[in-house]
Amino acid sequence: MTLQLRPYQRGSLDTLYSFWSDGGGNPLIVLPTGAGKSLVIATLVRELLAQWPSLRIGVITHVKELIGQNAQEMLGIWPQAPIGIYSAGLGRRDRHSRVLFMGIQSVHNKTAELGVFDVIIVDEAHLIPRSASTMYGRFFSALREVTSDMRIVGLTATPYRLDSGRLDRGKDRLFDEIIYDANVRDLIEEGYLSKLISKATATRIDISGVHIRAGEFKADELQAAANRPSVVVEACREIIEYGKDRRGWLAFCTGVEHAIDVRDCFRENGISCETVTGDTPSKERDQIIAAYKAQRIRCLTSVGVLTTGFNAPHVDLIALLRPTLSTGLYVQMVGRGFRLAAGKENCLVLDFAGNVTRHGPIDAPKPKKEPGGGDGDGKAKPDDVRAKVCPECQEQVALATRYCPVCGFEWPREEAAHAAHAEDVAIMSDEQKAPKWLEVTDLRFSPYDKPGAPTSLLVEYQCGPATYREWWAFQHRGFARDKACMIWRRLDGRAPFPRTVAEAIERTGELSPITHIRVSKNGKNFDVVGRLIGLTERKEAAE
Repeated sequence: MTLQLRPYQRGSLDTLYSFWSDGGGNPLIVLPTGAGKSLVIATLVRELLAQWPSLRIGVITHVKELIGQNAQEMLGIWPQAPIGIYSAGLGRRDRHSRVLFMGIQSVHNKTAELGVFDVIIVDEAHLIPRSASTMYGRFFSALREVTSDMRIVGLTATPYRLDSGRLDRGKDRLFDEIIYDANVRDLIEEGYLSKLISKATATRIDISGVHIRAGEFKADELQAAANRPSVVVEACREIIEYGKDRRGWLAFCTGVEHAIDVRDCFRENGISCETVTGDTPSKERDQIIAAYKAQRIRCLTSVGVLTTGFNAPHVDLIALLRPTLSTGLYVQMVGRGFRLAAGKENCLVLDFAGNVTRHGPIDAPKPKKEPGGGDGDGKAKPDDVRAKVCPECQEQVALATRYCPVCGFEWPREEAAHAAHAEDVAIMSDEQKAPKWLEVTDLRFSPYDKPGAPTSLLVEYQCGPATYREWWAFQHRGFARDKACMIWRRLDGRAPFPRTVAEAIERTGELSPITHIRVSKNGKNFDVVGRLIGLTERKEAAE
């Protein structure tokens, strides 16, 4: 059985092969939660073995759920795949399979038993700590003593570790560079991911007295702040009100006691709810999660779990009751709402912890920068402020927003200008754009050359006296090219998609006329974030 890959999934693999052909070593592929990393991994394994049958491939991750999920995906597209599983949690200890799906806790000290690997694929690579002396570090070091040119491919929804900086930065980095980074907003617009929305909450967790240790809030003080009875009761009241028409709730809490107290508060209000933590026995946890996925339980409260390897597409409300300074953890928590499900219009994020304000939009999170302008350690500051609340409908939007995208409320120019310097946004960066389409009076295509980069296609939209520009990167690699292909397809352009700018210009006659665009302020410039090809569609969208 061969499944048709989505364009960005195919693009990530093609970019990987090109990277290796150019002499590259250990790449990192960033795909959002819900984007189908398991299928990408399965296809990669099958294609590698089809070309080089003698390769030995390992697929390794941190949680048993993902080990089983990845193995099943492999068998789904290739029932005869020569796979094995080494995971104590799954009760399997295969050793010599051509393709071995492994749990790091089970194999980190078993390299002598497992033999040689030519390629290792790491799922949820953000769980790899910085230190080379950890389980992952020792495991890879031991394997390389046998196979010095072993390749390691990382896949993750975030390039930031949960506890420290970028996976492709620093002297102990395992990955050379990010070769493919799919943009959340583009995948939502293409219909591959569910849209997220956010609402400001009246209840907020007061962290003013919570100290920071090793770049994160102290766990005991954080739980004490979040688990105050009045805060729990009021937060649950708001969740119940906002979630009355929603099917699957997730509440991320600060500690075991907090998760249990939130659970009990929901139960007292007639909401079916269970708690899953790192202390929950494995069998009980499996039963609870199975009941939740079957929608026999409406809400799960959790701490320390459900941010990795948890696949429940019907999740349509996420309550952030855990403040965090970790950009990676923020992305992982919110990402549980990205999967599509029948009848699911969007996923509502209720942030009682200030995380959206602190980290920025989920499609463009902004961790703290280093003094010299580097990417920093993947942490935000406790007092970072990157959002404001609409006084009419309580939508959480960018500080620089002039018009509320939900109700149309207009902030005074003075207030919008004063807030703009903080350059922040809400749960999705496109929430800052005004509900307004601009009529395109002229459209121009031309090649654009930038020193040190491939030629791109410059698209200029004339909207009255103003000109707005965007660049379609057909000759680039990675998601930049895939985004250009997505736009081309959305405008009714035919496949195969253009490989060069010259070809694209020759074929612009294929495209349906763009009648209107929508733009979003980005610093001193504007990004084109929407295109319409008909007046009927424009009227429907405006309504």
